[in-house]
Order: sequence, then C-alpha cells, then structure tokens
Amino acid sequence: MTKAKTRFRPLDGILLLDKPQGLSSNQALQQARHLFRAEKGGHTGSLDPLATGLLPLCFGEATKIAGLLLGSAKAYETTAVLGLTTDSDDADGAPLLERPVPALDDAAIEAALAPLRGPIRQRAPIYSALKQGGEPLYAKARRGEAIEAPERDVVVHRFELIERDGARLRLHVECGSGTYVRSLVRDLGEALGCGAHVATLRRLWVDPFRAPRMVTLDALRAMRESDGEAAIEDLLLPIEAGLSQFPRVDVDATAARRLGQGQGADCAPAADGLVAIFGPEGRCLGLGQRTGSRLAPQRLFRWAAQSGAEQAASSAI
Repeated sequence: MTKAKTRFRPLDGILLLDKPQGLSSNQALQQARHLFRAEKGGHTGSLDPLATGLLPLCFGEATKIAGLLLGSAKAYETTAVLGLTTDSDDADGAPLLERPVPALDDAAIEAALAPLRGPIRQRAPIYSALKQGGEPLYAKARRGEAIEAPERDVVVHRFELIERDGARLRLHVECGSGTYVRSLVRDLGEALGCGAHVATLRRLWVDPFRAPRMVTLDALRAMRESDGEAAIEDLLLPIEAGLSQFPRVDVDATAARRLGQGQGADCAPAADGLVAIFGPEGRCLGLGQRTGSRLAPQRLFRWAAQSGAEQAASSAI
C-alpha cells in the first residue's frame, strides 16, 4: 500500500524539540517537519546522533532567525568515561587507545578542569561538520583521509564536576557558539593522563530558552493521532520568543511602511546595535540596525514587506 504524500503548507513558529538519541539533527527536523506539514524548516545547530535534548526547530519565517540561535550560549550535561579514547571522541567511535586511570581526587580533577574554562583554543573532533575545502571533516574521516582538525577560539563559561562514579565523570558545561563538548572531554582526559570520551550528552538549554518545555517526537506523533493537527500547532512558540534577547523598538505605521519597503526610518535614540522591530499592532516585523535615532531594516519577516507594499499601493490610489 502506497503511503500518502505529505501535503506541506506555510507554517511559522519555533518548536522546542527534545531530540532522541540515534537521530541526526536533520533527521529529527525532517520527521518533525512532516508531522507539522511545514513547507520550510531549519534547526539551530547540530546535535550529534548520540546526543539528546533541546534542539530548537524553526518553521517558515522563523528560519530567518535560526542563525542567531545557532550563535547563542548553550548548556549541556555529559558523562565522560576515563581511560579510553575513540576516533570520534565519543562512544559511537572506534577505540583508539586504552590506558589505566590513575588515582584521582576531586582536587586533581578540578586542576584539570580549570584551564579548560574561559576563552580557550580548541581543536575540533575529526568527525565533525566543520568544512575543509567545502567538504565536512566527517566525510574525509570516513574515507580514511589524514585530517588536521582546525583549532579555533571558543568560550567555556562553566565546566564542572557534578558526580564521580569510578571512571565515569558527570559534568556540567555552559559554553558559547562553536564549542565541542567532545573536545572538552577529550582534552580533560589528556590532562588527567588517561584519555576520555563522551558516553552520554544532553543539551539542557539554548539562549534565550533557559527553561525550555521540550516535546519528543513520540509525544508529537501520539498527540497528532489522538487530538489532531491543531493540538500540536499549539506547541509552537511565536517567532518573537526567539528574539527576546534583542532590545525592542516599537514603530508607528509610517515607519513600519518605510521599513517594509526596505527604507530607513526614525526611531527613539538609544544604544546602537541589532534590535527587534515591532509594528503598531504589536507584531514583530523583523530585525533592524539602530544607529542613534535611525533604524535600517536588516532581516524582515514576510508580513513586514507585504504590509509595506500594501500601504504603498494604498497611498498611490
């Protein structure tokens, strides 16, 4: 029996998905997109297949802010296993080297954690989505090519021991964009002299969603089957929820029209920077760059441009 083809539709909003273990971020996105029948979707930064936890998904016009969420601070809980390194720096990889775990106390672990906090240089895992020559590193690694993984500057706000059980360390990590928890665990293991890899990884939050109410794919399927499509739509957050970290600027109808047409407009003077623009009806029109008392459109949502075009046509009559 042929499965009915999904009929996609325009849909705008943000879903706070609790990604299951075993799926890539894109696989999780596509399953959710089909459940919502959303024409357009994107995720806000990859989670490894081994990882679970918060993966904000952006549908429709919300995809225009996905890159902003990608650059946000994030928090994780991870379990590190001491004494074994793998080629991927996690439990999904092939074993590389096994070493005895020395006698360690909390002070020794803290001494190894401390240099991995703050602004640091970090070498990415060879199995990562970073690109060299236009190709992800993991594709080169799978072909057995010799890879020199790049180093880059990252910021680690917190890296702390929560609990120890033999050779297993439960750790809390809060970090900025581009940080690999696998690399932190790998480098911690080397500092302790025995190596380490990630056994479990869960993302707890992503700014600005510090206390997220996540939903699983299984729960979405069950809710859609029992209560219908409208029930899962109620789980979507408005696009504004993803912009709460930006200063709000309210504009009148004239300024909204000008911005919608791609022109600058006047605004209340304040600090320069990226701001969330709200129209006279209280709906977010998109992002703009404020310079003193001038506002320039940067990334507007569909309805802002439509409104500007409609008002322009009306004034020409």
